[in-house]
This record gives sequence, C-alpha cells and structure tokens, in this order.
Amino acid sequence: MSEEREVPMAGRREYFDALYEATDDPYGLRNRWYEQRKRAILMASLPRERFASAYEPGCGAAELTLDLAQRCDAVLASDFSAPAVLGARTRTAGLANVRVDQHHLPVDWPMAEAPFDLIVLSEIGYFLDAGAMQQVAALCSATLGADATLVACDWRPDFQERALSTECVHSILGEIGLPRLVVHAEHDFLLQVWSRDRRSVAQRDGIR
Repeated sequence: MSEEREVPMAGRREYFDALYEATDDPYGLRNRWYEQRKRAILMASLPRERFASAYEPGCGAAELTLDLAQRCDAVLASDFSAPAVLGARTRTAGLANVRVDQHHLPVDWPMAEAPFDLIVLSEIGYFLDAGAMQQVAALCSATLGADATLVACDWRPDFQERALSTECVHSILGEIGLPRLVVHAEHDFLLQVWSRDRRSVAQRDGIR
C-alpha cells in the first residue's frame, strides 16, 4: 500500500460509532487469544514495574486500560467515539485510578495533565493522516516526563480504514529521538518501546 491514504474524518467517526453502538467489544479484545497475548507482550515490554501517570488515547473497549490500571497510579484513557467512551467508562467503573474522556487527536491532547510517565499508542496511529501523526509525535515528546516511556503497538496487515502504514507511524515516532528499548516484530503486529531513560531493565534492576 502507499504510505498515506485519504480517509475522511467524518466517515471514520461514523464507522467507529457504528461499531461501538453495535457491541462494546467489536474487535473481540476480551475473548481472542491473539488480543490477550498481544496485551501480555506489551505489558511485559514496559521497562518499569510501576508508573505514576499514563495516557492511553484510542482506548476503545478498555481492555488494555484495565491492564495499565494495575501498573499505574493514574490512567487517563480516551477515545474520539462517544459510544466507545461510554463503553470504556462502564468497563472501568470500579477503578478509582482510571478516567475516560472523549478526545479527538491531536487537538484534544491533554496538555494540562502532563507530564506523563507512560504514553501508550495502541492501534491508533494508522487511523491518522501523516500531518496529524506528526503532531501527535510532537505532543508525545512535549508531555513525556524526564524518565518516561512511549509505547506503540500496531496491526501490520492492510485494511480499508487504514490511513498510514504501521511502518510510517513507527518511523514518525522514532523521529522524536528517544532511545529505543524494545522492538518486537511479528507478521501480525509491530511493538516498539522508547524511553528517556536508556537503561535496560537489567541495568535498572542493578543486575549489570
């Protein structure tokens, strides 16, 4: 596919609203082993055991949000689809350390909540055009704390609603210039982790 594909924003919102109005888990995040395993790999790739504050835009059904809540003192999750936000709020209603807001990126990026110890961009970057993705990358750089972590995890095969290739999304994030700690590449998805603290997990733990 080409690096960028024109996808009208209004049509994209209608697409997601219809998905989440039909079911609160349109991608089968709760039941599919692929999704459970991918989340486990992502969580195991985080270089710290615990984080003070995390931002997770594009939270969708909030299954990853639930995992992040176990490792973070506070999680701000968001989605641009109102039905998705409603479902995510219901899913996380019992968690005092989670808040779910409706954000349209990049304009609603929560600058006032910064700095974040962790930003997780999971299955969201390829829905943005190149200009918006570059703005998101700049906002990540501006709102990550002194030793913070940035994670990107994205589906690799092509699909109709895709605006950017996964490789393009990760390349834009790599241009921030943060040290890269993890690259996990499979036929299905690409996961990368960057951190302002370039030490490995073993170095952080004093093993080496």
